[in-house]
Amino acid sequence: MKHSEKPPAARAVPLSHRRAGPLTRVELTWIEKKIEFWLRFGRRAEETILDRSRSVSSFAPGSVFAFVRWASNDFGTVISRMDIVRAVAPGERYQTLPFVRPGGEILLRVDGWPKVERALQFIDAIEALGVDPADAAPDYWRHLHNRLAAGHEPRAYTREQHEAWLKRRSVTP
Repeated sequence: MKHSEKPPAARAVPLSHRRAGPLTRVELTWIEKKIEFWLRFGRRAEETILDRSRSVSSFAPGSVFAFVRWASNDFGTVISRMDIVRAVAPGERYQTLPFVRPGGEILLRVDGWPKVERALQFIDAIEALGVDPADAAPDYWRHLHNRLAAGHEPRAYTREQHEAWLKRRSVTP
């Protein structure tokens, strides 16, 4: 960056969504039909636009987000992957992921477009219940991961399951 250029400005984020402390940063890239790294859901604490095709979204500890990566070359798709990740607090254990710093707790990982597409359909179904997928029970994302990995049909997320998760979350630290 030249000295005369201003650094990229962060998008305005409501004060209610800003958090103190270390954030998990996700590098996003969009070069149509070549590299498409994007977020399917998640509540950003901050977002910085780097240029027309790159940005960095940041998440507070405990936030859950879905990170989709797709890339192709002259011969077709090279990668098609989705990870649903919980951002971790300092001192918590985490797994590393490309383009996610420092990493996070991986709740779901699917590779290959058929499985990614199937996981996206389950996310759509959760939204159809009126539930933000970022608020869904982490155990459900693990269930979805295990069933898709084994080639079995996952159970649908239900309103009752969500209510039970909200009650459990309200009484546990």
